[in-house]
Amino acid sequence: MLRAALSPILLCFSLAFAAPPPDLNGAFRNAEKNGWIFVHLQGRPAQIGFAHGYLLAPEIQDLLHVEKVSLPHDSGKDWAFFRDAAKTVFLPRVEPQYREELQGIVDGLHAHGVDIDLLDVVLLNAWEELTPYYTDWYDRHHALVSATPRPTPEHCSAFVATGSYTRDGRPVIAHNNWTDYASGSRWNIIFDIVPAAGHRMLMDGEPGVIDSADDFGINDAGLAITETTIGHFSAFDPAGIPEFDRARKAMQFATNIDEFTAIMKEGNNGGYANTWLVADVRGNEIGRLELGLKYVTLERTKDGYFAGSNFPINPGLIKEETTFPVNDPTRSENARHARWDQLMAENKGRIDLATAQRFLGDHYDVIDKADEPSERTLCGHIDLSARGAKPWQPAYGPAGAVQNKATDAAMILNMSLTAAMGHACGLDFHAAQHESDHPQFAWQKDILRDLTSHPWTTFTIAR
Repeated sequence: MLRAALSPILLCFSLAFAAPPPDLNGAFRNAEKNGWIFVHLQGRPAQIGFAHGYLLAPEIQDLLHVEKVSLPHDSGKDWAFFRDAAKTVFLPRVEPQYREELQGIVDGLHAHGVDIDLLDVVLLNAWEELTPYYTDWYDRHHALVSATPRPTPEHCSAFVATGSYTRDGRPVIAHNNWTDYASGSRWNIIFDIVPAAGHRMLMDGEPGVIDSADDFGINDAGLAITETTIGHFSAFDPAGIPEFDRARKAMQFATNIDEFTAIMKEGNNGGYANTWLVADVRGNEIGRLELGLKYVTLERTKDGYFAGSNFPINPGLIKEETTFPVNDPTRSENARHARWDQLMAENKGRIDLATAQRFLGDHYDVIDKADEPSERTLCGHIDLSARGAKPWQPAYGPAGAVQNKATDAAMILNMSLTAAMGHACGLDFHAAQHESDHPQFAWQKDILRDLTSHPWTTFTIAR
């Protein structure tokens, strides 16, 4: 049955006047906890999708509105353009099990009285692949010579470590999600998914989206997965399998680093190109998979660390698939890279869950050599920076770190993780004040809301 925190009066009213919910196959959502909504889903793809759509219908409708405002503004393309991309490029290449799940979300929305169709749900799942990856490919393919490549957003700071770098010699992994505050303030779902086939998963995510999207999750094979976006990347294959399909499949079916790599590489479309960080707790091994389109690099170790802050690694990828400014140390990606290396060296042998959580709230700027929150700090605050994070965000752009996750080997084996909504440092973002101070962002007035920082909270699968 649907679980909710209702007062006795409201409960009587709902029992008397509301139609009973449909069969949710044991799925439920809990009341919000420290900014997060915990949702348990189980069964076949259509059952998982239906419960997802039904239980999160208001949140899905709200997020879709955000994307209908943001995507056209950021890309210069109208919503009809993106619906056509969903119909002709993305949906035909989604494999059957995830098509069923996406259709299930639509059916659940309709059962809740929300009129959203399959193409819009596909767009919610593919939005990170649509611009600049697909839009740049489209402009090149259609000889729109006046169009300039669009910036790849600087999504995320993350690390994974094991062996001599961690307190117990076992993996620790952590990640904070960087995005615009309009969508990021809604990136607050903790999914516990028990599929009929594959592994149980615990991951953060967005309403209406079948993969984590910022890709922090664990499965019951003892695998933990996260990533950071490859900055300034521009390559796309419209004949490939969507990234959201492959990312979900890898989390659901991979049991080790090799299987994860194989799933992510098969049908790679180049969309939402990431550097993936993986921990295989049972094998006490960690890996870093830099997944470009043409260039793919896998590194692995049982004693060391890998960090991510949107910097590319492979020289061929840098030269042919990005416009990355490798020689500019003041760039956010490079400054954060340097800070990760500092923290790993300074804390070698002492890294544990508490240390990882502290890293995600770090405000040290290696360029100015001061604690000053900005686009150059691991806890990102582009909204406080006169430099912005160009070309993605202008000066004072309302974007940066929006939420955080961290876990260690013992927790992974127990299927649990810790998460903190908002900035890990504790600073809050006040939308109305920011709009007043920076009226150039008035176009976001209808979608931008406060981003309140919450304490670290532990989430475990439903028992």
